[in-house]
Amino acid sequence: MNRRALLGGGASTALIALLPKSASSAPTAIPWDKLRRATDGRLLELHSPFHSCANNGAACNALFENIKNPYFIGDNPALTQTVGWADAWTSATSARAVAAMHAGDVAAAVNFARDYDLRPAIKGGGHSYQGTSNAPDSLLIWTRNMHDISVTGDSVTLGSGTIWAQAYDAVTTQRAKYVQGGGCTTVGVAGLIQSGGFGSFSKRFGTAASSLREAEIVTADGRIRTVNAANDPDLFWALKGGGGGTFGVVTRLMLALHDLPEYLGGVNAQIKASSNDDYRELVARFITFYSDSLFNEHWGESVQFRGDNVLAINMVGQGLTSDEMKAVWKPFFDAVKASPSKFTIVDGPDIGAMAGRHWWDRSWRVDHHSSSVRLDPRPNHATNWWWRGDSDQVGVFLYAYESLWLPASLLDGAHRSSLNDALYEASRPFGFELHFNKGLAGAPQAAIDAAINSATNPSVTTAFALAISADGAQGVYPGISGREPDMQKAHASAQAVHASMERLRVVAPNGGSYVSESNYFEPSYGTSYWGTNYPRLQSIKRTYDPHNLFAVHNGVRA
Repeated sequence: MNRRALLGGGASTALIALLPKSASSAPTAIPWDKLRRATDGRLLELHSPFHSCANNGAACNALFENIKNPYFIGDNPALTQTVGWADAWTSATSARAVAAMHAGDVAAAVNFARDYDLRPAIKGGGHSYQGTSNAPDSLLIWTRNMHDISVTGDSVTLGSGTIWAQAYDAVTTQRAKYVQGGGCTTVGVAGLIQSGGFGSFSKRFGTAASSLREAEIVTADGRIRTVNAANDPDLFWALKGGGGGTFGVVTRLMLALHDLPEYLGGVNAQIKASSNDDYRELVARFITFYSDSLFNEHWGESVQFRGDNVLAINMVGQGLTSDEMKAVWKPFFDAVKASPSKFTIVDGPDIGAMAGRHWWDRSWRVDHHSSSVRLDPRPNHATNWWWRGDSDQVGVFLYAYESLWLPASLLDGAHRSSLNDALYEASRPFGFELHFNKGLAGAPQAAIDAAINSATNPSVTTAFALAISADGAQGVYPGISGREPDMQKAHASAQAVHASMERLRVVAPNGGSYVSESNYFEPSYGTSYWGTNYPRLQSIKRTYDPHNLFAVHNGVRA
């Protein structure tokens, strides 16, 4: 059996058994002791936690309570942040895992997988919605414990198992500098960089991948390479957005540091329109306001357009005081308040800024803004935290997820009415969000130029936002009585999400999609994810991994 082929193809070959395989199902002919010796005993036998649900008793209830905690998930090599996707994949255990501590362990695992025809799966943060860090009957290379951090001058060097909460603590809270990373605190550094990567303040600092200065990577031949603009420059370029787990196992990264804005802040509000016609007007008013006042490097994050005629604003700002932020938004909210028969502000507006150094400061958040964070409830894990708004991503079984970049040309006067109509029509089948920090139009030219010099789809540099629509459920898992996902609802949600995004594709037919937040069943994913960069990525794949040892769903193939 060619084990590396498992999960290597499209959706028809990617369906996983309802319950994960245990270590006892691993092929017995494989000399695991050889790998155990080569990694100084760091080879683990994995057992699926979901097997505790055979009788759906107290242990099963405890498991489903624990998988609301992203740190509990991240600390267990047998779990993934997303538990599956309807008609696509279900989280399952690998045959064995190497709990790597350094690049030598990774090289030993890669050589072993190649020599014994095993599919390697790679997991740091384990956040992949498409299950790319998950495969049954595989050898898991688990980098979670590789989280050393060193800050020197204008750069930070991080082990590939580092999560962004650790990176921001070392760089921003402790040293008052900034590193462009992800918005979610428990996402892995290496996976985000390889996907391109966006954070709340990307409209100012660009993609996370653009800050990559150097990487250490183990390629399919088992070599430990240090790649940068001078050494293996093509491979270095591919790591800047070419897809996680595709070109090798990244073990270390060096990222550029930036000056930290003095102030970081947020704007939160919900506005409900009285009728469909009023909501159409509200959408148009907001887009005009965005185009005139927010389409610049200061503003990021999202606005949600909902089918119940609510506009939910959850945006962030950088480089502005609280008074300056309030002054920017005052005309918009004054206009809303001036039409009480049409619009009702049902929540907020809450507008304010804080010292930039405190944005990821857990202690400050707990003392001054505790409602924004969640803490790890486990004993001796009190320093772990995540954003309250990210809790609905933890342990989710996805029904659907689609994204689309919207070009900034749609904000022009000649096209804006078509955009407004498309946004309103897209909100009818299902709600969606515009993530303004995930489109770089309006960013400083240096940030745009750096993104152009990466493997990320060039569409990001001319897009003002990334539209995202998704749905899923928590507390479910296929094959467990009483916890089966509602597949009828899953299929209905997938149809509604697709219908919503199709309305937007009318005005952005070639917008492209973000590799990390996209449809598992994405048609023509190569050009959708990477645009004109895809042929070059294929050439690099053929050079460094000609036999597709590293195969992930919707990844670059040789």
